[in-house]
Amino acid sequence: MVFDKIKNAKLYFPLGEKFQKALQYLADTDFSSVEPGKYEIDGENVFALVQTYDTKPLSSAKWEAHKKYIDIQYVASGREKMGATEFEKVIIIEEYNADKDCALYKGDGNFLLVDEGYFAIFYPTDVHMPGLSINIPKPVKKVVVKVSVDNIQEQETGNVESLAPQI
Repeated sequence: MVFDKIKNAKLYFPLGEKFQKALQYLADTDFSSVEPGKYEIDGENVFALVQTYDTKPLSSAKWEAHKKYIDIQYVASGREKMGATEFEKVIIIEEYNADKDCALYKGDGNFLLVDEGYFAIFYPTDVHMPGLSINIPKPVKKVVVKVSVDNIQEQETGNVESLAPQI
């Protein structure tokens, strides 16, 4: 997992071309006028999902993990709490669904406050829980950029096999 302010996006360009495209898009786009929806950056290799929602209480949230895509979650406006944990600390409650690229879990983890202008990168090895309210539900505009793990070269992210855990 990576957590940083979008003004530092260039520090992560060495992760590879897909990351550079994704982070450049986040850094260069004024999301105040962008409507919710899906936006292609590089076809199905890199695309953005612009979302608006009210944050939810921890009691109604579930841990999630993906196999096909890395999530770059950027808070464009508002503030939320996000969790991250390891597979060893959770148990599966919904088997992996290839169409949704998601498996769901319950368990324990660590949480951080994500202010406007910050992003978190969740690899397939990172179980995560986004969209949480800090005290009470509040509106958030978030952009989740999906970065395909396909064709990521070993020098870009390390061992590609380690990006796809057995979920």
